[in-house]
Amino acid sequence: MKVTGPSGPSQAPGPRAARAGGSFSVPSARTAAGASATTSASAPSAVTDVSALMALQGVEDATERRRRAIRRGGGLLDRLEELKLALLMGEAGEGALDRLTRTLREERPVDADEALNNLLDQIDLRAAVELAKADLRRSAA
Repeated sequence: MKVTGPSGPSQAPGPRAARAGGSFSVPSARTAAGASATTSASAPSAVTDVSALMALQGVEDATERRRRAIRRGGGLLDRLEELKLALLMGEAGEGALDRLTRTLREERPVDADEALNNLLDQIDLRAAVELAKADLRRSAA
């Protein structure tokens, strides 16, 4: 059978001789029905396998949550340091305030470790205080 383009398959002209090394045979209707039944039975398991993999990718383990919480806390401390340096140099620190605001608005993962959660609460509070102080400076000016 030869495919000639969008018009579909067409039969190649003339009979072809079978190769000496092996031959191709078309399965009978009974064999084809059994193969399609096998295919249809295995298709849902393939879908199940893919959905299970997708579910596993969506599940976040405790280690990853802890890592994200620590990374967020470290980012807030970095933004607070930027703001401190900007204020010490006599600048308004608007860019540092914007970055601090964005970092503070990021979702904070909750960790099972109570000490880590308390530390992150203190960092969040310090960032919120600095933002409130900046708002007071803006409104006073």
